[in-house]
Amino acid sequence: MSARCGDLRWRATRLRNFPSLIYLPLRTEQLQSRACGYHAGVNATDPAGQRPPIRLGFTGFWDTFDPRDNYFTRLLSRRYAVAVCDRPDFLIHSCIGKGRHDHRRHDCVRIFYTGENVPPDWLSTDWAFTFEHDPHPRHFRLPHWPFYVDPAKLVKPADVDPERLLAAKTRFCGFVVSNRLCNVRNEFFRRLSRYKPVDSGGKLMNTLGHRVADKQAFLSECRFTIAFENESHPGYTTEKIAEPMLVNSIPIYWGDPLIGRDFDTRSFLSAHDCGSRRTSALLDELVERVVEVDRNPDLLQAMLARPWLRNNRVPRCVDPDAVLDRLTQIIETPIDPVARRRDAARLAGLDRVPDAVGSIRRRLLRKYRQWTCDL
Repeated sequence: MSARCGDLRWRATRLRNFPSLIYLPLRTEQLQSRACGYHAGVNATDPAGQRPPIRLGFTGFWDTFDPRDNYFTRLLSRRYAVAVCDRPDFLIHSCIGKGRHDHRRHDCVRIFYTGENVPPDWLSTDWAFTFEHDPHPRHFRLPHWPFYVDPAKLVKPADVDPERLLAAKTRFCGFVVSNRLCNVRNEFFRRLSRYKPVDSGGKLMNTLGHRVADKQAFLSECRFTIAFENESHPGYTTEKIAEPMLVNSIPIYWGDPLIGRDFDTRSFLSAHDCGSRRTSALLDELVERVVEVDRNPDLLQAMLARPWLRNNRVPRCVDPDAVLDRLTQIIETPIDPVARRRDAARLAGLDRVPDAVGSIRRRLLRKYRQWTCDL
């Protein structure tokens, strides 16, 4: 049996169409379902023997990322018998750490994923999942927060009791952050603390004397949570806004100017709804809005009664079925992988230029934002 990625992929398609055929043997790394917290829709009732096999690989992810048990493997296990190996049919690669360039060693279909503010390089990848609102036909918008929070759990029930939720809050505002590089977030923490002490339970500006062991339990005690992203960019939405929502703590948000496309902005306080354009004035205006709501229990209850999600529905971009449909499309669509094309740019090594230019651009842009911030 040929081990070439294209050959195995063709065989997997044939097996899907003719289930009476004997399946190809999988490597010993074949995934088994695990019973743990949030699984992105694992269908344990579908025996692995009745699903076509695919071989997956991962590279360039964060240190705690488990290549055999993660968002993608659990999702794909609903329709495929997934094996994680070193010679994959499909390589899902990200942009973190020493392995961020290792995808170039593979000539199979490459799928780029990022939870960071990094765009896809279409000279070195075939498909992409990012937070961008990008109409590219091989791009799918997938923000990072479903890796941490089940989107379905943010759908509010009709019988929500905001008075009871508010009565359970014993703290004014929570702050759990380790990254000190966001000056806007740091300054807002200082300014809001002049009104009332903000309880910081993380590494940055800790006020408790210790780091909280259970972030969710800590935030559940807070009426508000400072939920600022590391950077501001359209579409860049992480778990920072979703985690406080999960425990009914009202987020004070800054980051994605288009946050209202996925979330109901009447359920939280957004810096992007403020009228000020200069950063310093915007933060002052946001503090004033927090003070206004904090001093008015009726406003607090009204916000807690609003749905977190827009129209109280899971957005398509984080709907597990929609994401799985796109992954299925990728697997079932025959293409000539970018890694196997022998165009002049690739032979000359020019395909590496966008990565280098993009890295330099991001660093300069970050420095520019720090230098020009009017704080």
